[in-house]
Amino acid sequence: MPTVPIDLLNPSLSLVDPSRFRSAHIPALYVHIPFCAHKCHYCDFYSITGQTDGRMEHFVTLLLAEADLWMAGGATITPQTVFFGGGTPTALSIDQMRRLLNGLHDRFDCSSVNEWTVEANPNTVTAEYCSTLRGLGVNRLSFGAQSFDRAELAMLERNHNPDDVPSCVRLAREAAFARINVDLIYAIPGQTMESWSRTLQTTLALGLLHLSCYGLTYEPNTPMTARKQLGHFVPAPEALELAMFHYTRERLIEAGLPPYEISNFAAPGQACRHNLHYWRGGNYLGLGPSAASHIDGCRFRNRPHLGEWERSIEAANLPAIDVESLTPRQRAGELVMLMLRLSQGVRFDDLLQRFGEEARLWFSDPLERLQSLALIEIDKAGFRLTQKGLDVADAVAAEFLE
Repeated sequence: MPTVPIDLLNPSLSLVDPSRFRSAHIPALYVHIPFCAHKCHYCDFYSITGQTDGRMEHFVTLLLAEADLWMAGGATITPQTVFFGGGTPTALSIDQMRRLLNGLHDRFDCSSVNEWTVEANPNTVTAEYCSTLRGLGVNRLSFGAQSFDRAELAMLERNHNPDDVPSCVRLAREAAFARINVDLIYAIPGQTMESWSRTLQTTLALGLLHLSCYGLTYEPNTPMTARKQLGHFVPAPEALELAMFHYTRERLIEAGLPPYEISNFAAPGQACRHNLHYWRGGNYLGLGPSAASHIDGCRFRNRPHLGEWERSIEAANLPAIDVESLTPRQRAGELVMLMLRLSQGVRFDDLLQRFGEEARLWFSDPLERLQSLALIEIDKAGFRLTQKGLDVADAVAAEFLE
């Protein structure tokens, strides 16, 4: 695979130069804020605990300095969507968050932003914090609820209570947030279909227009995976996880929140626009340690280490690693992999517009094979996963990767 070389003597430096992307249009911005009060045992997103207020203040300064590096390189960054993830973005103080938001507005043309999401832990939100975010242009909040069962929250090492979630939703609404998401996890060890059903019902009673429901995954190098390997608990059986997946789709369709992506459910017009941008293979820029970027077929991510990221930005260098320049065939395969997650599936017109008639030849064999296995259905417009295909979606998507 063609790659952009890295300085092996100083791996915090890369040859990713923003001026290389001077002609690119970058309509999506992701900002990774790695601070957490507590590290949940199942989480493999880059996050750290126990940081001082002074270091978080310096972090905001360096995030804006990283944005300056991109602006100095002449890249055209006019975000339509912005997403603050983590970590816990709301671990920043109100003043730090205000300085970050105002700083991004000063540097980028945010006049076209139609969705600005901030993730939040339910026990970090106050009325003042919500009203400050809303006043600074944030219009969507995403709360990590995961479960409404105390034992299940304890298994996940979550540090909030079930009652915190309705409280933070109420505070968000009082601050005029109309778009609110809640994340949930199923197939938690010890969870039953009955307890999962209660969590779904409690969530639906909040009257939200968007829900994200994920099956618990055991990521490498997480404490929860280590505990599983040591036999500290019994993971949910695969048959139960699959039954929960099917039940979730049926229950949320019935509630007026049909799936628009394998794990995401929304009322009409309420899908997360930022994430749709990812699933449709668009350009996006990531700021902060571990944040990923994709610009016109060049893919890279920032170093997932706060100290290394800090030193690189302080030296006015982009901290990019894992830099890859994808071929058209690779880009097409990854686009299919992403779009297959969407309920609408893959549109032939999208492939033809981006990659030409050759795209039909690239995928003729897997299309024929997967259709014969009833894992996808094909019509004149495109192809999508069948119910049978949804159950093995990752394996189906892998058929299109080179």
